[in-house]
Amino acid sequence: MSESEAPGRAPRGFGVAGTRPSPDVREETPMHDHRRIGRELDLFDTDPLIGAGLPYWLPDGGAVRHALEEYIRTAERRAGYRHVYSPALGKRELYEISGHWSHYGDDMFPPMDVGGEQVVLRPSLCPHHALIYRSRSHSYRELPLRMAELGGMYRSELSGVLGGLTRVRAIQLNDAHIFCTLDQAADEARAALEMIGRAYEALGIAPTRYRLSLPGPGGKYVASPAMWERATALLTEVLDRSGLPYEAAEGEAAFYGPKVDIQVTDSAGRESTLSTVQIDFHQPEQFDLHYIGADGAKHRPVMVHRSIIGSVERAVAHLIEVHGGAFPAWLAPVQVVVLPVSDAEQERAEDVARRCAERDLRAEVAGAERGSLGARIRQARLVPYQAVIGPQEADGDRVALRLRDSRRPDPLPAAEAIARIGGLIASHSTALWDGDADA
Repeated sequence: MSESEAPGRAPRGFGVAGTRPSPDVREETPMHDHRRIGRELDLFDTDPLIGAGLPYWLPDGGAVRHALEEYIRTAERRAGYRHVYSPALGKRELYEISGHWSHYGDDMFPPMDVGGEQVVLRPSLCPHHALIYRSRSHSYRELPLRMAELGGMYRSELSGVLGGLTRVRAIQLNDAHIFCTLDQAADEARAALEMIGRAYEALGIAPTRYRLSLPGPGGKYVASPAMWERATALLTEVLDRSGLPYEAAEGEAAFYGPKVDIQVTDSAGRESTLSTVQIDFHQPEQFDLHYIGADGAKHRPVMVHRSIIGSVERAVAHLIEVHGGAFPAWLAPVQVVVLPVSDAEQERAEDVARRCAERDLRAEVAGAERGSLGARIRQARLVPYQAVIGPQEADGDRVALRLRDSRRPDPLPAAEAIARIGGLIASHSTALWDGDADA
């Protein structure tokens, strides 16, 4: 799956019809292959000693990933989610109870014998979250209880389907499970779809289509027709009330229930699922989950599964392909590059970069030792903001900004420029400058 390495930086990225390119892009060309560009931009790579389907993240890729993770954790916290951590391993018995062992075993890694027990790398986070819910008693007054985790899970993918970041064996999934009453389930699922829409807007991407994924003939599904009918009716209601166009697809459901899949398309035209919303009656039954209702009796909660950005790996792959490395400013590995015209402005440039870092901006100095000013500007063409400092700017503590789209605002006091850039990035806007419309 390795591709030849090419020196230098990739050209600025452009989108395609049906996607949302970066706002500074003015024309449309085909998507880029994230496997090539991701390596050229030093975002990720692989090594045969680590293994196929197990990419590692380089510092610039780590910065993109961290920004994405912080965005989704903040969005979830503001939406009332509480974050947990759970182990990447579980006993085989756990997955026998959940149904993964019988319905999903072909995609799981084989069990490991440890201390007379068999433990398995988890293929999913939901069994762990069901146990966390079960570990404490709950009243109807606590519901909906929204539990989120950005955690690792593992799939025994065949070597022939592995590629880049889209098909991997170790996945960091933005997962969450909402434990709620039956009356709350549709509203929680619809709220999850709205969160997905806001996230896609901030990321500058758009879905190819919405899919209502249903069971099909011959699949390994939980045998409970009434459960399937009730869950499908709820998800259909959610989609209809949301006003989203969607298509039903048989054979694409999870083994325990139907789901709404948000589909995206890569540079080769291959469609895959990025985000998902599911309504599940099976897991609460399997793990004997309950809450105490207003009548003082035990009642079974509904479990809503949802992933806003899907796996971090697939999300970053899609972002690379849509933006070609010209990420929205809040995601860019380097957000501000400070360019002293000569060595005489180096000290002032380092001071500006330090003040950017204090504002939580990712900034670096590209000094004269890297070549002429023109060459340094070209090298930094994917960086959203270039702050040029010549003799006049150094004397007045000002910067001459160049935006990634070649616009040049009037020179500004350094403090004002940093504050304006910081405000745009903190808002997760896709606009490059005040007054721009988001893409």
